[in-house]
Amino acid sequence: MYTQRWVVDLILDLVGYTDDDDLSRRRLLDPACGDGAFMVAAAERLSSSCRKHGLTITAAADALHAVDLQERNVTATTDAVTAVLQADGWDFDQVAAVVAGWVRHADFLLATDADRFDVIVGNPPYLRLEDISTEKSDAYRRACRTMVGRADIYVGFYEKALRRLRDGGALGFICADRWMRNQYGRALRGLVTSGFAVETVVTMHDVDAFLEAVSAYPAITVLRRARQGTAVVADTTRLFDATAAADFLSWRSDSASTEFTRPAFQAARMPGWFADQEPWPTGTPSRLAMIEEITEGFPLLEDTGAGTRVGIGIATGADAVYLTTNRIVAESDRLLPIAMVKDVTTGTLGQHDTFLVNPWEADGSLVDLARYPKLRAYFQRHREKLTGRYIAKRQPDRWYKTIDKVDATLTGREKLLFPDMRMQLHPVLDVGTLYPHHNLYFIVSDTWDLRVLGGLLLSDIAQAFVEAYAVRMRGGTLRFQAQYLRKIRVPNPESISAEDQQQLRDVFARRDREGASRIARRLYGVSHLST
Repeated sequence: MYTQRWVVDLILDLVGYTDDDDLSRRRLLDPACGDGAFMVAAAERLSSSCRKHGLTITAAADALHAVDLQERNVTATTDAVTAVLQADGWDFDQVAAVVAGWVRHADFLLATDADRFDVIVGNPPYLRLEDISTEKSDAYRRACRTMVGRADIYVGFYEKALRRLRDGGALGFICADRWMRNQYGRALRGLVTSGFAVETVVTMHDVDAFLEAVSAYPAITVLRRARQGTAVVADTTRLFDATAAADFLSWRSDSASTEFTRPAFQAARMPGWFADQEPWPTGTPSRLAMIEEITEGFPLLEDTGAGTRVGIGIATGADAVYLTTNRIVAESDRLLPIAMVKDVTTGTLGQHDTFLVNPWEADGSLVDLARYPKLRAYFQRHREKLTGRYIAKRQPDRWYKTIDKVDATLTGREKLLFPDMRMQLHPVLDVGTLYPHHNLYFIVSDTWDLRVLGGLLLSDIAQAFVEAYAVRMRGGTLRFQAQYLRKIRVPNPESISAEDQQQLRDVFARRDREGASRIARRLYGVSHLST
């Protein structure tokens, strides 16, 4: 995913790589140069700087460095940088000599170089570890301690680049921002907060930042090897372009104001950054201050009473087989009524017509197919599809199991259900008749009246917590994953008066978000919701 030129220029400006400095004395690295977008822009600035400071291009022989895993990219970058310098009038032999030392073929994640750099910029590749060979994946994990869980290899690029910054040096990447909030980014967040400063984060989910239209949820992140100071955050709209970027840079550099809003973006200064490995919330300083105040005064949702738990519905690994609307494909006690996203759209459970073909006994063991001839015949008809799954290949004697087990205690229990992708938090009550599908999250509790809790979770305060942590998809849709629902702070249920509890039940029944927000603000001691 190659980067638009104006985005490259914005990143170079943000890290301070400008031609008014003597750039021949600064070392810049692009660790995955691709088609050379960053190197070309950097070479143009370096060339201009040399002329301004009365230097030849050979004085900058150690100024630029780029590597790439693919030889064709090395060639493309070399040719592009050479053409730029020649067009700027530098001697051909001098250009050939310096560029030959600037670009090389290497695997940045496995390189053992110890060179340090003043500036590291780029657009690191996006690739899941499970999508590459086991041998290479294991090698990357050994080389990069932050690449844990289902990490993308861009996590390793962040780690390796940060470790190779000089004191005071800056990293500027455009990259997917999920590491800031997802579990696999935990170790990387810890590395950042342990010895680096977050200077700027520009979220660009709706911006055409790349030469091709992709849904990568990118953000520009500028990190510096320095003590944490003021941080700038910005959230952009699809109107954000080169002109808007110039406005943002001007405000960031010259204005003392704490907030700045334009149609293309909203930006704010924060006095610092979040100091641990937990997912980083986003928002303006006023919104973050409100969240911090509530965080200090109220417990987490799962800490408010016995049995309060957030979970996700069942993943089968083959929905086309395990989910059915046909009531005769298996014995009746093998068909478990299941709640789907379509069943909760209106805010109350609609008429459901989907069943899980259930291979699990109540004690958590797999059923003996010999006891269920219809179930056995059904699974046998789909055996090829079921045995082709990774989970079945690992346990061939258990080839008909779903990825997740069925929790037999969950079906008959009251629960709040939440669709995984939606613009607003959308709790729906199941009185205990259905089992949730994996596109639904749920809350159960032995302590809460779930209608009261549902009223609280309709409020704009609960929404603000999710918005601060959740991944926002293109178009503004939020991912309501369990890890974000767990971030919500709520009053202890026994602290809510009987009158307020009844009002919360009423607003929940009416799906009255405005009424829920009025009650919640009073319970939280918040006069208004900060923007």
